[in-house]
Amino acid sequence: MLLDIGCETDFVAKTEGFEELANNIAMQIAATNPIAISKEDLSSDLIDKEKDIYTEQAKSTGKPDNVVKKIVDGKIEKFVEENCLINQSFIKDPDVKIGQLVQEAIAKLGENITINRFVRFALGEKS
Repeated sequence: MLLDIGCETDFVAKTEGFEELANNIAMQIAATNPIAISKEDLSSDLIDKEKDIYTEQAKSTGKPDNVVKKIVDGKIEKFVEENCLINQSFIKDPDVKIGQLVQEAIAKLGENITINRFVRFALGEKS
């Protein structure tokens, strides 16, 4: 697992609070296998593909189009929450999202912190 998380100074990067945040984010990635950092990082093709799948599922129930749209919107929101790192519930405290965890660290450490990228490796998996 590789995580590229940045802050503005080496001083903050060496603090216990920053190291704890990086460790918690790394554990989150290892446990949940997100596919993107945020919704903006998801390809529009992937979102369209998921929408098509959810639309077909919802239409097969025979519900009206306005209800189908609400169902699809809800399922896309859930997809984003489950697959985008900053939208995920923190594994140690499900009431807190990873984005909130980062914002709390920014407030505590007084410096901007960004999750730039990550790569998760697993034995036996092909990319």
